[in-house]
Amino acid sequence: MTVWNLLDKLNIPYHNEDLILNAFVHSSYVNEQNKFLEDNERLEFMGDAVLQICVSERLFKNKVPLSEGDMTLYRAKLVCEEALASYSLKLGLNEYLMLGLGEERNGGRQRPSIIADLFESFIGALYLDSGMSSVNIILDIVMNKALNDLDSLGITDYKTKLQEYIQADSRKSVSYEVINVTGPSNAPEFEVVVKLDQLVFGIGKGLSKKKAEQMAAKDAFEKLVK
Repeated sequence: MTVWNLLDKLNIPYHNEDLILNAFVHSSYVNEQNKFLEDNERLEFMGDAVLQICVSERLFKNKVPLSEGDMTLYRAKLVCEEALASYSLKLGLNEYLMLGLGEERNGGRQRPSIIADLFESFIGALYLDSGMSSVNIILDIVMNKALNDLDSLGITDYKTKLQEYIQADSRKSVSYEVINVTGPSNAPEFEVVVKLDQLVFGIGKGLSKKKAEQMAAKDAFEKLVK
């Protein structure tokens, strides 16, 4: 199977084949071969910028509105090296990667840093060749599951961080209490306080009790560590 088979299978149009192929050219290949004059680093730069705006837009349009801070955390998780490398593997992009012999022998085809850069360069090439619609086809495949279940991304668990911080100096534990619920029954907003020895240390709101507890823990943690 070639990259052209992959694009055809996904109904992604392509016009400049040299541009698409350039996304798969690692610097080690350029150093050993005369076929390509340029590696994929400039396309990687382009793809990084495209991913930032695409992922930001998807988070902004999330069915449950996210705060700026939450969007920043989720975006960082969705475009980190580990995530980008997993996208490359899911699409099988590393199969088409052009590596120098030394890099091939040293496992470059599976190296997270290399295949994460590959995904960015691939996105950059698609954007330049056929626009955002092609990029969105790819992102639908590799990101939709995570975007539909943001909790699965494992963003910082402030409840755990707060508990660990408190227990570092004592054996006390914190407790959480819902103090208010507002909004319609099908979309309530919870307001929660976190207490230590019946003293309120933090307060938070969220569209679920779990989210409100996390926000309260975050509020308390940030106050305590100042």
